[in-house]
Amino acid sequence: MNDTHKLVNDLSEQVSRLVRDEVRLARFELTEKGKRAGFGAGLFGGAGMVAFFGAATLVAAFVMLLALVMPAWVAAVVVAVVLFAIAGVLGLVGKKKVKQAGSPMPAETIASVKADIETVKESVRR
Repeated sequence: MNDTHKLVNDLSEQVSRLVRDEVRLARFELTEKGKRAGFGAGLFGGAGMVAFFGAATLVAAFVMLLALVMPAWVAAVVVAVVLFAIAGVLGLVGKKKVKQAGSPMPAETIASVKADIETVKESVRR
């Protein structure tokens, strides 16, 4: 009976340590994914700001068109088109970065826990 009690205590300690290690791994994995997703979201924000400046430039172009009815508005429209092109590129890069971050699920931790469960099951069977 004493050996059984010791084995149960050892198993309990090992399971506790294993659970703590798996939680630590999950925390690390989620932190890394969050950083990547945050960077992509920041690029989306940058795209929105550049698009806002593009719209403001178009408004200025319209005002200049009405005020001068000559070449100054052409320059303003060219600047607006360039700003919208930059916004499009930033938006696409941001979308790609968010997609690269992947699912927020800690896939490595889940796989590791499944492997641990299988190991424990096989140990119990023996």
